[in-house]
Amino acid sequence: MLRSASDRRKKIATILAFISIPLSGFVTDIYLPSFPTMANSLGVPEHDIQLTLTCFFLSYGVSQLFVGSLLDSIGRFKPAMYGLGVLIVSSLLIGITKNVELICFLRIIQGVAVSFVVVSKRAFFVDMYSGDKLKHFLSFFTIIWSLGPIVAPFLGGYLQKFFNWQSNFYFLAIYAFLMLVFELIFSGETIAERKRVDLVRIKENYVMMLGNTKFLLGIITLGMAYSVVMVFNIAGPFVIENSLHFNAVVIGYCTLILGFSWMIGGIIGKRLIALDFNKKASAAAVVQLTLITVLFLIGYGYQQLWCLMLFAFFIHICSGFLYNLFFTQGMLYFPQNAGMASGLLGGLVYVMTSISSFTLSRTGKIVTQQDMVLRYLVMSAILAVVIWCTVRVRRAAAKLVVA
Repeated sequence: MLRSASDRRKKIATILAFISIPLSGFVTDIYLPSFPTMANSLGVPEHDIQLTLTCFFLSYGVSQLFVGSLLDSIGRFKPAMYGLGVLIVSSLLIGITKNVELICFLRIIQGVAVSFVVVSKRAFFVDMYSGDKLKHFLSFFTIIWSLGPIVAPFLGGYLQKFFNWQSNFYFLAIYAFLMLVFELIFSGETIAERKRVDLVRIKENYVMMLGNTKFLLGIITLGMAYSVVMVFNIAGPFVIENSLHFNAVVIGYCTLILGFSWMIGGIIGKRLIALDFNKKASAAAVVQLTLITVLFLIGYGYQQLWCLMLFAFFIHICSGFLYNLFFTQGMLYFPQNAGMASGLLGGLVYVMTSISSFTLSRTGKIVTQQDMVLRYLVMSAILAVVIWCTVRVRRAAAKLVVA
């Protein structure tokens, strides 16, 4: 048991847990700059390559709905290690296949594997820490997670330039292998008390959690905040290469910049943690929607990459800020069922994201900047409405407490 280990080993295990958090971001984003090349190499339409991303999101999201309660029953460590092993094998297989249907299947497998790793590491912190220290660590989650979207596509752009699209998946295999080795050496089991698999209890807990209106609205807000970012991930590579005529390395730099903007949003959220929740959320939603509206109007007379990226940078800061704000709050609602709550929170967010990304890829061809910004506008408008509802619910609940 890691709980009884030395302080040094606990510290190393905590660092490894933080290093595991960006894994889902790497698996998601590293091959984004290769989207156009993959479509040409495999001889398939653009939306088929976008579907490989949707398959991962859907699998990753649905898996977390069940993985959380399973980890509360069987422990955290061994399932996470098996997940890393499956990720290694599936990444190598993707690298050698030329069949997009098989790639979609393997991406589904990767979604399940990564969910075991990430959910177990989120629960790690709730198992090992409590109080202000736990809240402190949780507030770092979205900041650390954003390292994946920052580093992965930037690295992927150069892997694409000097090698090929397959090298992205070989990198994932190496990353997972190194994580597996270090975890086996330094980490261990963290759960204090295993709970037997009780389907009735699981159902009751899920009903109880989803019956918490603030928790449910928080999940929807997280899903929409990430869906705004996914507009660029789904459409950006094709718009930048085919419409604005830049290559994969430029796409990688663009996603690097927007990854930093997401991280900056998370850092701002952490810095402003003491300010009024409702005012912070409302302000971020209004600023984001205003920025997108201005960008859309400018696009009728002027379309240049620098202008798009300038606005997108601040748009993504708003999403990163909101994600940090609502994720930190959501993880604190049910500490007694940390694995289940973590799985439900993360799972439904990614299910929502998979639905939105599938919808984005199927609502007509996204060719120009205006096509992409219009999708930004729709997603941000939905996000603003959800936050407005959330603020109303929170204010009503506060009045009841005062009364």
